[in-house]
Amino acid sequence: MNAPAPKKLTPIARRGLMLVISSPSGAGKSTISRALMEDDPTLGMSVSVTTRQRRPSEIAGRHYHFISIREFERMRDSDALLEWAEVHGNFYGTPREPVEIAMAEGRDMLFDIDWQGARQLQEKMTADVVSIFVLPPTMTELQSRLHRRAEDTEEVIRTRLLNSRSEIEHWREYDYIIVNEDLDTAFDSVRSIVKAERLRRDRRHGLYGFVTKLLEEEPEL
Repeated sequence: MNAPAPKKLTPIARRGLMLVISSPSGAGKSTISRALMEDDPTLGMSVSVTTRQRRPSEIAGRHYHFISIREFERMRDSDALLEWAEVHGNFYGTPREPVEIAMAEGRDMLFDIDWQGARQLQEKMTADVVSIFVLPPTMTELQSRLHRRAEDTEEVIRTRLLNSRSEIEHWREYDYIIVNEDLDTAFDSVRSIVKAERLRRDRRHGLYGFVTKLLEEEPEL
């Protein structure tokens, strides 16, 4: 006997949300971001441009668009970037056009960016942004994770550890704080945040038409 087809849910139009995940380097934001993308194929990833060198594990166009400083300056000066920041001596930025198209079409976008970029997005598109800051359980564990990653030189690791303290100082600027002591638990918390934010009344502009139609119904008594 064939199983019954799943009931088709009534679609309610909504504006997309901008999910911002930040953390000091090594605390887990990129790992959580990748897990979210695998878990929810409807979630789009905002691919930043950067002037830093590509790491061996990174794929150009998937993790970042790797560009020259001159090209970055051209995009920045022509207002083609929604936000930009200098981090660890390199420039990062979010191309404006794909984000604005996604928001209007009701598609959610994920941003794996630092506090500087998050602040700019919050200032420009406050109603669309949901911000999450990921903390390490201890600074010792953060140092261990950076070494286990084995993708940076000792000098770069020292720089990242020094910068992590000033980055953590910005935790109050975020909507949600996750302590990544256990990756599965941290991921479940982030996934719950996304589910709840998608149901917010102020994001679901289609509710007005839905409720109007609902109240016009006259069921037989």
